[in-house]
Amino acid sequence: MSTAMNFSSKSFKPRPPDKGAFPLDHFGECSAFKERFMQCLRDSGYESSACRQRAMAYLECRMERQAGQLMANEPLEKLGFKDLIDEKSEAKPEK
Repeated sequence: MSTAMNFSSKSFKPRPPDKGAFPLDHFGECSAFKERFMQCLRDSGYESSACRQRAMAYLECRMERQAGQLMANEPLEKLGFKDLIDEKSEAKPEK
């Protein structure tokens, strides 16, 4: 039993998760988008799939507000909105 537990030899440096958490919107830059999303959830009986357009708009707002570092820029396709983006591009009239 001569092994000593020396916790000071390795220092633990916490690291935020890559995805799934981001800073609070202290200045309310995207609060209007959040409220529209929350209202949609309430209206749909908390069926999140019915509110995906509003969720995408909220995340776009978060990514556009880089000065406040609300969320890192990430392609919306990687966030699960590829089908909505495809629908948007199909709806645009071609020139």
